[in-house]
Amino acid sequence: MCHKSFSPQFEDFKLRDFGGDQDDPVILHREDVKARRGRFGVLVEADTCAKFNKELLEIVSKAPFRAFAVVIDKLSTAGKDFGPISAHPYHIGLLTLLERYCGWLKLGKWTGDVLAESRGGREDEQLKAAYVSVHTGGTNFHKKEFFQKQLSSKEIKIKPKSQNINPLQLADLLAYPAKRRILWDFNRGPEPTGFTADLAEAIEKKYNRRYADDQVVGYGKIYDHLKMKRPRSKPWLLTLATSGHPPPVSALASTGLVLF
Repeated sequence: MCHKSFSPQFEDFKLRDFGGDQDDPVILHREDVKARRGRFGVLVEADTCAKFNKELLEIVSKAPFRAFAVVIDKLSTAGKDFGPISAHPYHIGLLTLLERYCGWLKLGKWTGDVLAESRGGREDEQLKAAYVSVHTGGTNFHKKEFFQKQLSSKEIKIKPKSQNINPLQLADLLAYPAKRRILWDFNRGPEPTGFTADLAEAIEKKYNRRYADDQVVGYGKIYDHLKMKRPRSKPWLLTLATSGHPPPVSALASTGLVLF
């Protein structure tokens, strides 16, 4: 399965439970699903909700993707030097994901692209600038050539939620469970429970790993510390040819999914 075959299957999954058509597509957003807003109100029915959860778990389990999850703890540690970009949690999440993503691409001798969900005019422009800074200036760990050789575009692609891009929606659904599991792994939060735990477990086999010994920490799961003044930030989603999202009180999670 690749992106072209995944999207029709994911679209069928949404249509079965929530209806809709090309003129009125179903756009899965975790906050709307959780709050049972709009057409997701049918999930108040226990049987419908159980069916939706089961089908989503099957999709996550079967979809051939590589996951990269970065959690930024904005309140814990004093300033760090992140090279060419400012100490903004969204941009650090992007930088960290790009380093791992390009490392994975290099190992496979591939090239890849990056797609992010739009958050608004000014914030989109800032994210574009952060991407360009990494692409043209490198980071503290990699020279610019490392990124330029693996990335197929000099600019990040940013699309609004309204365009109904299914890999972005999958990434949005998985970012919160990924964040909860990583915070628990690093003794920074309680163990995930319920369906959040089920999704987190389904992602476990998908994480990027070090080729030599299958190590996940630092390769597929990255927990970074960053002291920030603001206690909260808006949800954010990154997609690496398919990808990531939202924060709690002090942690921002960015999840990158790469569909084969």
